[in-house]
Amino acid sequence: MKKSIVIIVILAAVFTAFKSAKKETVFLNEEVKINLNYEADNVDVTASVLNWKGSKPTRSHNGTVALKSGNLDVKNGLLNGGVFVVDLTTIKNLDMAGSNGAAKIEGHLKGDDFFDVEKYPTSTFTITKVKKDGSKLAVTGNLQIKDVTKSITIPAMISTESGVTVFKSEVFNINRADFNVKYGSKSFFDNLKDKFIDDMMEMSFVVKTK
Repeated sequence: MKKSIVIIVILAAVFTAFKSAKKETVFLNEEVKINLNYEADNVDVTASVLNWKGSKPTRSHNGTVALKSGNLDVKNGLLNGGVFVVDLTTIKNLDMAGSNGAAKIEGHLKGDDFFDVEKYPTSTFTITKVKKDGSKLAVTGNLQIKDVTKSITIPAMISTESGVTVFKSEVFNINRADFNVKYGSKSFFDNLKDKFIDDMMEMSFVVKTK
């Protein structure tokens, strides 16, 4: 009897862990082909940001990236589409701000063994579909990083006050290896031991209109 109870507890724990992992991870699909017709650049790039967090066995780092341009297509309070162009040359590290360590991390992330911003100075998220999901939105879009574009769906909310619309996503995870970001990745290199960097990166958007 005790053995049966132990097995049930273990199975419940495994099932719970699987559900949590599934909820936190964004699953990639092939790029969705759409025709864009966004003429206006209505995003306030000074008030909009992409937040990021990366981890390795010994610690984690977090920071921000500014937007270069963007558009939110909102009619009657409903989000119909949009595009966010992220300026990867503005990658900032916040947890070590003001130190030489921050500059080193920023330079590394911008380098050709990570995001290679000299060759790929921008990343783009283009909304292709918006679906109501309870009190939130399930926002599907094409995420382009380096030379790879994949379709992802992220949870988000949108609100408008005093003429300013705010798009705010929840934290979502992407696998950088899927976008050919290889440095320190166990997906590409063996024998890294504890020198590896996690493939999973946390991101979240806060985008405001002018």
